Amino acid sequence: MGTTAPLLLLDGASMWFRSYFGIPSSITAPDGRPVNALRGFLDAVATLITRERPHRLVVCRDDAWRPQWRVDLVPSYKAHRVAIAADPENPAGEPDVEEVPDELTPQVDMIMEILDAFGIPTAGAPDAEADDVLGTLADRERRDAVVVVSGDRDLLQVVRDDPVPVRVLYLGRGLAKATKYGPGEVADTYAVPVGRAGPAYAELALLRGDPSDGLPGVAGIGEKTAATLLAQHGSLERILAAAHDPKSKLSKAHRAKLLSAVDYIDRAGPVVRVATDADVKMSTKTDTLPLVAAEPRKVADLAQRYGVSSSIGRLQKALDGLPG
Repeated sequence: MGTTAPLLLLDGASMWFRSYFGIPSSITAPDGRPVNALRGFLDAVATLITRERPHRLVVCRDDAWRPQWRVDLVPSYKAHRVAIAADPENPAGEPDVEEVPDELTPQVDMIMEILDAFGIPTAGAPDAEADDVLGTLADRERRDAVVVVSGDRDLLQVVRDDPVPVRVLYLGRGLAKATKYGPGEVADTYAVPVGRAGPAYAELALLRGDPSDGLPGVAGIGEKTAATLLAQHGSLERILAAAHDPKSKLSKAHRAKLLSAVDYIDRAGPVVRVATDADVKMSTKTDTLPLVAAEPRKVADLAQRYGVSSSIGRLQKALDGLPG
């Protein structure tokens, strides 16, 4: 085991979307451009550094929020989000819409500029979502405990205890009310087997479906039934084996529903599961969190230009509180 300080993996898109929709767009730079997402994101990173005291940190990017290979497997995957984002009557304030709003796009560029000037690592992968980058980096880790920070429940599938602890700080109710999940908490909350809580959560999500991602699930199998089946059989593989075995104790109704959805289950598996083999590219040579800005003059210039000097100050104060 490495240091007691964790590797902090941030779901960048999830965090700046939450900031964009949670902070008024009246927060502007001196030239009038909105900087609500920028300020909220920087403040959240400062809070997380103070709270988790990481030695290493990576901001994970959504280089492809709807990868074609997932759409090829399940065409409905996030399809409605494309339609919603294209709808001029869509009310603002819907954080599930991942087509980046016009006022957010330039702020993502600002965030990247400041992270680059600070020397804070970012990472992405071609044709991969931030989930896949987070999943790959968490799966690779063999030295330090990992804390994944996201407002996306899909990431609960990466929790584990070995070879290093991986926990998910879930931002569903905001950073102030964030909940940290390990295998025990996932098992308690979703009634899945604790011994394989992460993979079982992915199987639960596959069976029940997820309307927010355009995943229909198995018709007639809701979350409670999916959890019951997983508790009884231990895994999706065993559930399907029971469905194919006429002598199993699986009810006729459940057997019929599962057998009619075998094709969907096969195709949805890779769509629902977070990838652990993404071709991750880092913006820096190391993921060590810098204690001072790599380019302090540039950081100061950007802070003044974007009117976020106080947020930059909070970020530096958080870094100052870490052991050297």
